[in-house]
Amino acid sequence: MPKTSTDSAKIDWLLKHAVENIYPSKEAFKKRLLSGEQLTFYYGIDPTGPTLHLGHMITMKKLAELQKLGHKIILLIGDFTAMIGDPTDKSATRKQLTREQVLENCKRYKKQAACILDFKGKNPVDLKYNSKWLAKMNFADIVDLASHFTVQQLLERDMFENRMKESKPIYMHEFMYPLMQGYDSVAMNVDGEVGGNDQTFNMLAGRTLLKQVKGKEKYVITNALLADATGKKMGKTEGNMIALTDSPEDMYGKVMSWTDGMIVPGYRLCTDLPEVDVKDIAKKIEAGENPMVFKRDLAYRIVVWLEGEESADQAAEHFTSIHSKHELPAEIPEHKVSSPRILLVDALVESRLCSSKTDARRLISQGAVRVDDEIFTDYDAELFVEKTGLIIQKGKRHFVKLIV
Repeated sequence: MPKTSTDSAKIDWLLKHAVENIYPSKEAFKKRLLSGEQLTFYYGIDPTGPTLHLGHMITMKKLAELQKLGHKIILLIGDFTAMIGDPTDKSATRKQLTREQVLENCKRYKKQAACILDFKGKNPVDLKYNSKWLAKMNFADIVDLASHFTVQQLLERDMFENRMKESKPIYMHEFMYPLMQGYDSVAMNVDGEVGGNDQTFNMLAGRTLLKQVKGKEKYVITNALLADATGKKMGKTEGNMIALTDSPEDMYGKVMSWTDGMIVPGYRLCTDLPEVDVKDIAKKIEAGENPMVFKRDLAYRIVVWLEGEESADQAAEHFTSIHSKHELPAEIPEHKVSSPRILLVDALVESRLCSSKTDARRLISQGAVRVDDEIFTDYDAELFVEKTGLIIQKGKRHFVKLIV
């Protein structure tokens, strides 16, 4: 049997970080992981578009943690289920895709996923397509599959309940979707599945089916979707969805366009920052510190994760130049700081933009101080100086660039 890691610290991180729910329970799953047995987990993606995006990467990040512990990982391309159309979170029926459209969409998925998952080495990710078993099913197989579920169970889905209340149609092929996704678990004989919380119903359908057909437990790990406190999500309709084909500059800029309410969830889901640090950031924002400082830091971390440090440096510099070029002089004096974190008042005094802290507080309260082209009115604000530097402006003519 292949050796897996039972490092309790790594397992605790896996169970807590960016996880919303674990079924049947976190305790049962932890006990199984500590047994040292190699388990098989999968993540399924329906190729409804030509590129993977940050939402996929958040889930793959959890999958990568399982792979590093030594467990078997499957990345499943739902080339058959994509033609049906997942009704999840849809108030109307999805447009069904052709076989040709589906195959065109997923051509580059493996290459894109390789920035998170390891498809080589001693424990490579296994890439599978669910048409291999679903396309072979006959009508008798489908009837047998349907016999494991009741209409009442399927009608419990929120989107179906809402459509019925609004007198909108629910088509039979939409009913069949969770059954077919559930059958993926049986066909691959997995031990667990990872996915967003919007897929909970579908993933639990697989758990039900695996128990009934093979008498086997299936663990389901869900992560939250990236959204602000009002429920506003990152996505195509908002124009801020980060695709893996985006340039580093576009990735950075899209994070900067997120609502302030997405900053803390972004740290939780897209970085490895400890929860104590995330809570500290949340308190600072709530206390009135400029959220733009943290949004820049988050944007930088996300680009580092997806594209590397050099690309992130260039993206941050590009953003600064684009958003400040209309006011920046050709030459700006630099001031070195001993730590990347410094109070705005201290930075103004140390860089000699202000003669005293009293002078600095007066100018800040008057709205005469900008940091990277953003007006700061909180003189208790703490700045974070990135590698690319941070530009402070006093009035219209006085500038200094803080560097570490």
